[in-house]
Amino acid sequence: MFTRYFGALLRAFLVVLLVATPSLLEPGGSDSAPIILLVALFSGWLVFSEYTADYPSLVEFRDAPPFNRLRFGSLLLTVLILSIIQRGTVYPTAMSQLFTSVGTVVGNVLDFPFSPVRLLLLSLPENATPVEILTVQRTAGLAYLVSLIALCFFALVLWVNGWPRQRHAFNVWTNLPTFDPTGGGDVVSRLNRDANFNVALGVLLPFLIPAVLQMASGLIDPIDASKPQTLIWSVAAWAFLPASLLMRGIATARVAHMIADKRRRSQHREDGDELHAFG
Repeated sequence: MFTRYFGALLRAFLVVLLVATPSLLEPGGSDSAPIILLVALFSGWLVFSEYTADYPSLVEFRDAPPFNRLRFGSLLLTVLILSIIQRGTVYPTAMSQLFTSVGTVVGNVLDFPFSPVRLLLLSLPENATPVEILTVQRTAGLAYLVSLIALCFFALVLWVNGWPRQRHAFNVWTNLPTFDPTGGGDVVSRLNRDANFNVALGVLLPFLIPAVLQMASGLIDPIDASKPQTLIWSVAAWAFLPASLLMRGIATARVAHMIADKRRRSQHREDGDELHAFG
């Protein structure tokens, strides 16, 4: 019980740190610090409640590490790197200069026609300065690189380690709290359909988000390079959401495969018992 509560408290602290990082590292401080603190505390409380409850209501794959650890780690790393880069524009350090240089190289490599980075740059306002365009290109390239690395690492864990390898049977209810096994229809078919939808949406989102932003450019301006926190969260979400959906789709397909495989083994065992009984 102590280990469970300590783990939940640690996760809550890390979530609070994630939400507060851009504000803490913003040059000159932030005027919205009280609101950010409130959001951070609420997010931490939500995570603590989910990980101390017997049955979660929102967090998926709670008992199937390292799925959530990998997703959260990639988001935290993305936000931290982008925050360091933004702080380095006013207070340069060796680390900020390193991330800036890497981001410039990666951004240039990923900025080719019809690429997600190029489409994101095209969604910027027409009055964006060359410095702002370079800033978005740099941050977008780094954020996309971190998400791709996290996705590849999860695929490697799935292939090498046979995720989700557990000591006990995989509990669909606790690991997929938003999925209702009694909702009608075959569970495997529904899981595969859900997996295909998540994979398709994850592939399309990097292209759809810039298109939506460009269509709504007259109403909103979510990617404002002159506002560090807005830029950090916008680019982080643009890179993280597609990768997260792809990982969820792959994980859901894996669960469907496990259930189907278990059914086949049970059927073979029953057939063997019948042959033995009549033999």
